[in-house]
Amino acid sequence: MASNGVNGEIPEDANEHCPGPQSESAGKADACAGCPNQEVCATAPKGPDPDLVSIAERMATVKRKILVLSGKGGVGKSTFSAQLSFALAEADRQVGLLDIDICGPSIPKMLGLEGHDIHQSNLGWSPVYVESNSNLGVMSIGFMLPHPDEAVIWRGPRKNGLIKQFIKDVYWGELDYLVVDAPPGTSDEHISIVQFLQASGIDGAIIVTTPQQVALIDVRKEISFCRKVGIKVLGVVENMSGLKQHLLDLKFSRVSESGSETDVTEWALNLIREKAPELLNTFACSEIFDSSQGGAQKMCLEMGVPFLGKVPMDPQLCRAAEEGRSCFGDKSCSVSALALKGIIQKLIALE
Repeated sequence: MASNGVNGEIPEDANEHCPGPQSESAGKADACAGCPNQEVCATAPKGPDPDLVSIAERMATVKRKILVLSGKGGVGKSTFSAQLSFALAEADRQVGLLDIDICGPSIPKMLGLEGHDIHQSNLGWSPVYVESNSNLGVMSIGFMLPHPDEAVIWRGPRKNGLIKQFIKDVYWGELDYLVVDAPPGTSDEHISIVQFLQASGIDGAIIVTTPQQVALIDVRKEISFCRKVGIKVLGVVENMSGLKQHLLDLKFSRVSESGSETDVTEWALNLIREKAPELLNTFACSEIFDSSQGGAQKMCLEMGVPFLGKVPMDPQLCRAAEEGRSCFGDKSCSVSALALKGIIQKLIALE
C-alpha cells in the first residue's frame, strides 16, 4: 500500500475505479494497470479498514439511514430529498441530510443554506442547521467551495475519500433519519457509501424517476444495483408525473402561422370570468412525459418493488426549491405538497 494510502485510504493518485488497497484484487485488477501504487498494493498485507470501526461508532446514534437514488439526472431527486427532509423535521424527527453528489451539490441552495461554512468542534465537523428548523442539519461539499460556481474536477479516489470523511468525521448527534442524497446512476460514490454504511446498516433506498421509458430503463439498473449490494428498495417515486397548475397561474397565447406569439392571458381570463367563472377554481393538467406504457407504477409491478406514489410537476414546488424553503407551509404548493405528504406518510409508517 502506498505511503499516501494509510489506514486503507485510496491514494489520491490512484486510477479511477481503484478497488482499494485493502481489496483482495488490489494491484491485480484491470483498473490497477499503470497505477503508480500497483506493485505496493499487490504485495501489501490486507486487512479490514480500521476506519470502518470509527464509522460504525459514529453511526450508532443514527436510527435510520435512507439513500435517495435516481437512474438519470434531471428527475428532481435532490428536490425530493430536500422536501423529504423538511417534512420529517416538521414531523418532529431529528434529521440529517448528507449530500454526496460531489460534482453537483445542489442541496445547500434547496435548503436556503448557500454561503454557510462548516465549523469544527472537539466532536468533529458540525452540520449546518436550517434556520427555520433546528431539527434539520445538512452536510455538503457545497459548503466547502470558495465560490458556488467553482467546478469540482475530482477522480473517484478523492471523491470517495471525502465521502468517508463526511461519514466518519461529522458529528450528527442523535438522529431519527440520515437521508443521503446520491448522484445519478451507479458509480464510485454509490459503492463507497454502501461500503462505509453497511456495517451499521442501511434501512433502504428510495428511487426517484420520471414516467417515460428512457428514464425507467436506468431505474431498472438502479434496482439491480440495490439487489446486488443488499440494499432494500423502499419504493419508487414517479416525479414530474404530469403538469398540474391552477388555472389562474396559466398564461395564454396565440401563435400565428409565421410563428410569432401574442400574449392573450388577460383576454382569456376575462372571458372565463364572464362565461365560465366556475372554472376559476380548477386545475389544468397536461402530460409532459410519455407514460402510455404504464410509467413507474407498471415497472414496479414487473420488478417486484413498492410504488410509493406520483408527484406532479408543480411550478410552485420548483419555486420553493429555488428559494430554499419547505413546500408544506405554502398554500400555493397544495398540489405537490399533498402528493409528497402521502409518500412520506408511507415511509413514516415503516418506523
